[in-house]
Amino acid sequence: MLDVLPWLSIEIGIDPVAFELGPITINWYGIGYVFAIAFGLFFAVRYARERGLDPDLVWDVAPWAILAGLAGGRLYYVAQNDPLDHLRDPGSILAVWDGGMAFFGAIMAVAATVLFFSWFRNQSLGPMIDVAALFALMGQPIGRIGNIINGDVIGPATDLPWGFVYTHPDSFAPDMVTAYHPAGLYALVMGVALIAILYPLRNKFAYGWFFHAYLAAYCVSQLIVFIWRSEPVVALGLQQAQVTALVILAIQAVVLTYLWRQGSRPWINAEAAPA
Repeated sequence: MLDVLPWLSIEIGIDPVAFELGPITINWYGIGYVFAIAFGLFFAVRYARERGLDPDLVWDVAPWAILAGLAGGRLYYVAQNDPLDHLRDPGSILAVWDGGMAFFGAIMAVAATVLFFSWFRNQSLGPMIDVAALFALMGQPIGRIGNIINGDVIGPATDLPWGFVYTHPDSFAPDMVTAYHPAGLYALVMGVALIAILYPLRNKFAYGWFFHAYLAAYCVSQLIVFIWRSEPVVALGLQQAQVTALVILAIQAVVLTYLWRQGSRPWINAEAAPA
């Protein structure tokens, strides 16, 4: 393992536990999620109006979508990381404080929830799924702050000057002397880049296409960011998230080809009715 001198790296000595309230432990990771959800909802409600939806629909679906997203993110992580071991200790499945959320699982669970809600409430799916995509787009970078504090999203050892050395004994990093690629920071920067690209275009996409643009962009971002992640390789030299990204992109290619042949176009001035 590569050790580097302290002055050639950035030290992170923050305790992953923010504070304790009696028997309740509050982690920075959880605080990050709360702020990410609040920030995402702030923009989702406004985007619902822009998409011609009643903002109350956002508040109706949000609790179910958030719960589904948290459950889906955790279960997809468990499925990727020795699920049999977790089944032997079922309590560990709920132990999100021990690290482990897979955002692809959250995306799939939220999309399924919005699909069901749209059908149940007789709402057009396109605008609803677009609002869900904007919620994810705006909130995700904030959630990465918890990863950065925890040290649970890191890459291989590095001697680059922006390598992170986690000096707190309770961090998730393997040791307290090695500088690692700050993969969590890379993911945060990539998330901000996606906002800079997609947010100004949010009302230029036809209904439903903003969701597809976000999903494709997120998949591409994961293919890039996971170059600097230290996760097991599962196939073709790729990590699990990269394989998932490629599968989703392939499915999207089929779906979008079908929509195109049905006359749907990505830009709102090229499509007369909601998808």
